[in-house]
Amino acid sequence: MKIVRLICLSLIVLLLSACSTTKYVPDGEYLLSRVKIKVEDSLDTHHGTDIHKVSPYVYNTYVRQKPNARWFSLYKLPLATYSLSGNDTTKWINRTLRAMGEQPVLFDSLSALQTCADLEQQLRNEGFLKARVDMTVSQHGRKKKSVTYHLHPGMPYTIGRLRYVIADTAIATMLAGDSVHRLLREGMTFNVATLDEERKRITTLLTDSGYYRFHKEYITYRATSPDLSKGGDSDGNRQIDLTLHLSLSLSPQGESEGASEAHKRYWMRNISYSSGNPQDSVIHLRRHVLTECTHLAEGDHYSSSGLQNTYNHFGRLQAVKYTNITLSPVQDSLDCHIQIQTNKPSTISFQPEGTNTAGDLGAAITLTYQNRNLFRGSEVLSVELRGAYEAIRGLEGYSNQDFLEHSVGVKLQFPRFLMPFVYHDLRSIANTTSEVSLLYDLQDRPEFHRRLVSATWRYRWSFPHRHDRFQLDMLDLNYVFMPWISETFKREYLDNDNSRNAILRYNYEDLFITKIGFGYAWSRGGTALKTNIETSGNVLLLGAKTFGAEKDENGHYRLFNIAFAQYAKVDFDLSHTFRLDRDNQLVLHVGLGIAYPYGNSTVLPFEKRYFSGGANSVRGWTVRTLGPGRYKERDGRINFINQTGDMKLDLNAELRSRLFWKFSGAAFIDAGNIWTLRSYESQPGGQFRPSEFLDQLAVSYGVGLRLNFDFFILRFDLGMKAVNPAYESEMVDGQWSMVREEHFPIIHPRFSRDYAFHFAVGMPF
Repeated sequence: MKIVRLICLSLIVLLLSACSTTKYVPDGEYLLSRVKIKVEDSLDTHHGTDIHKVSPYVYNTYVRQKPNARWFSLYKLPLATYSLSGNDTTKWINRTLRAMGEQPVLFDSLSALQTCADLEQQLRNEGFLKARVDMTVSQHGRKKKSVTYHLHPGMPYTIGRLRYVIADTAIATMLAGDSVHRLLREGMTFNVATLDEERKRITTLLTDSGYYRFHKEYITYRATSPDLSKGGDSDGNRQIDLTLHLSLSLSPQGESEGASEAHKRYWMRNISYSSGNPQDSVIHLRRHVLTECTHLAEGDHYSSSGLQNTYNHFGRLQAVKYTNITLSPVQDSLDCHIQIQTNKPSTISFQPEGTNTAGDLGAAITLTYQNRNLFRGSEVLSVELRGAYEAIRGLEGYSNQDFLEHSVGVKLQFPRFLMPFVYHDLRSIANTTSEVSLLYDLQDRPEFHRRLVSATWRYRWSFPHRHDRFQLDMLDLNYVFMPWISETFKREYLDNDNSRNAILRYNYEDLFITKIGFGYAWSRGGTALKTNIETSGNVLLLGAKTFGAEKDENGHYRLFNIAFAQYAKVDFDLSHTFRLDRDNQLVLHVGLGIAYPYGNSTVLPFEKRYFSGGANSVRGWTVRTLGPGRYKERDGRINFINQTGDMKLDLNAELRSRLFWKFSGAAFIDAGNIWTLRSYESQPGGQFRPSEFLDQLAVSYGVGLRLNFDFFILRFDLGMKAVNPAYESEMVDGQWSMVREEHFPIIHPRFSRDYAFHFAVGMPF
């Protein structure tokens, strides 16, 4: 039956793919079926320390006409869908098919010739001044053509003699003192983009030094080459003599006649502020906040970077709606007027949501009050009230079958560092936030009542024009206590000597967690990195030993007669996106986490333990149903405790393809698992052992559908188990052997046993 379904699905795909994709190609026209770029004479040649090799992939953006999209780089299903429509557009089915599909891309010879010219110009801009581009057009069948662009770059030209000719003596002196930062040097490859970057660098240096009216059009280049003037390449002298001219006037005639004056350097004279609110003339911000966000100072030179930083810092204030800055020249000085319009300080929001925890359905309501200018310094106060209800199935022997949660959280954010010994210079160059938060959470389950009291003090900061972010948790206090545990749960699990479940017992005791942590995130282009390190209990243990505190009967120190956790935890997450073409990309991801309990703890707190499976992990398993190691589920009622670990590994590869309208598809392969670093009797087969690592690596595969609404993405993933480390064994001829059907479901798939369906918001990584 499964084979029949697979065959039917394959036939549907092949039918769509084989549909006449030239149905709507007019007579005398041709469907553009494929475009290729080939480099015919790319050579690795050494010029000083530079190695020149032309890669065809970087030139795809210069191709003006591209063929129809291919799903997963294989099938032109959007075009096939369009071709299924009829000619009568008054029928809704035809309009729908055309809207879902993609009309054929017809070969345009003029666009192809323009592409040749664009490619040739780009090669010359990169130093290949004698580059040549031609194309080959091949016809396939009666109505299809493909185009191949042949790049003949030749050898690159380098900069020979380099001169700076600067008419303004004051600017000449300034640039001479900054020569170490020059982007141009003799012997480097001639590149138009680098020449333009040098113009921008000089312009930024001057506008940051008071030259308010200066712009890069005052800077020009003169390039000469003996080789090009001869029109040949006989002497092999591929060098260009380059002269940078910084003029006093945009008109060469005016400068030659001596009518131009030196560029004027401006000072900041007066800085004033006013309200931009139509009905309120008062700026609801303290004077100190205004001056701290202003990066222009009276008596200093004008700075374009200071002006931009002023815009940026005011823009970060949640109390500010918009900022308008006016500069007025007065002889050789500038008057600065900053107009600020503020937001309404208070807002109230209401958010309902549905919940689904392992099949148990429920609902939650969140009410949030926010004040965005509490102390007239753009401090943000948030008060959040949350209530949740969930109907729990499958529990027997308990008087109540519902889960209730109530919580209240208060958070206060300051748009600056509240830290002693932090210099104002650091505050001026970094975007900083200080945050303090309090949370009280009540959870009532049929088995127990759980309470959490949390207090946090953290800092976040980042630097403009950089791609990284930092977070420092100075103090994160959590007190977890259990005011009530049902007699049934105590009798069957906590007081049952046969269970010997140390992890279960530890997580139903009152506990202090005193965390200190540091996080770092970096992203650029298609690469994203996130790391985090945290530790808990070290200061408390040092204090207990210093003051000679006594241990309890379990060998643990206590604070106010409550045990405290001690552990270290490190997380690492890296992903990279390879763009295959305009509609397809391959995303690779690796996630690794290790946490180790020590000193005052032999077990990690439940909140700090890892779990596997679910929408963002190994998607062949539902959440908290995989691992640790080859551990197999024993008791579903407490398995959310047993299926946790001290170490986690996720390896993911996902091919993403744009389909049509707002839909995108994905095909993925996931691998990973969790393990414990210690051996626990309640988790047989869960401890990490290098010799068993590969055998305990779970693997899954599947497909997904994404619905992109710009503001958020709805994601549906269907995962299938490929390799299941939690297999049973059976006795065969007096020896234990594994059941291969359960260990390798990719060979022996059973849909009812091996599938997992996930619904989530946002991408998995």
